[in-house]
Amino acid sequence: MSSTTTSSVTLNTGVQMPLLGLGTYKLHGSEEVYRAVDAALAAGYRAFDSAAVYRNEADMGRSLRELLHKHGLTRQDVFITSKLGPKDQGERAMEGALHSLSQLDLGYIDLYLIHWPGTQGLAVADQSNPGNRAQSWATLEELHGQGKLKAIGVSNYTVAHMRELMQSCKVPPAVLQVEFHPRLCQAELKSVCEEYGVCFQAYSSLGQGDLVTDPVVLEVAKQCQRTPAQVLLRWAVQQGVAVLPKSSNADRIQENARLFDFTLSDADMDRLSALDCGHKYCWDPSGVA
Repeated sequence: MSSTTTSSVTLNTGVQMPLLGLGTYKLHGSEEVYRAVDAALAAGYRAFDSAAVYRNEADMGRSLRELLHKHGLTRQDVFITSKLGPKDQGERAMEGALHSLSQLDLGYIDLYLIHWPGTQGLAVADQSNPGNRAQSWATLEELHGQGKLKAIGVSNYTVAHMRELMQSCKVPPAVLQVEFHPRLCQAELKSVCEEYGVCFQAYSSLGQGDLVTDPVVLEVAKQCQRTPAQVLLRWAVQQGVAVLPKSSNADRIQENARLFDFTLSDADMDRLSALDCGHKYCWDPSGVA
């Protein structure tokens, strides 16, 4: 394994999760998924992030089963994340989770998340949402107890959703995965995760590509002779935040992995954090009851 990409964080389950994983949103078709997974394994990635709604769980599982041996690895060497779709929130959670397990067909899932605090087909303010979330969580706890989901967590939860979950859960969430980048520093949410011992994980680290042309990011990148993407990803991992850059391009996949052989100065970290303006590029869960 490449020494530059082995940095990991210890989850509250005691399991190590790599700080770097390959995001697979919009990776479609067996060939594209296979090529991306192959390039990622070659570049030292050991974590892969999928979801029921990405519709690539089966291709991801098949690719890993075929490629692990080629790269001299076993199932235990990789960390696989997937997520329960909003259509399965509530009473269909067991069916949804078991479907993810069977699609991936890797024996178990390392981390399984509730993808969204709401329920597909219900209004965001619908008062059934909290009960559906609680039912989904109880299902994940059950499958975690059976060893099928090694760790469980949530995605796109707000501070209020996190506090609600912590008051009622038997097993605390291991991870919260949310949008996080210099324009959305999520200070309160991050501090709630620290308070509860929940690992904070970022998606959309590049602001859907918008941040790679930001003048401050470009200036920092030029100073440290790195790409803007590397600077944005390093800004997160230097705070102990796990990242999931997504790409289907082998060179970009390799480039995005080079995060652990340089450090940003405190001044550069502060300059990047000063870009915070609460800007969301992706979904906004703040209105979900």
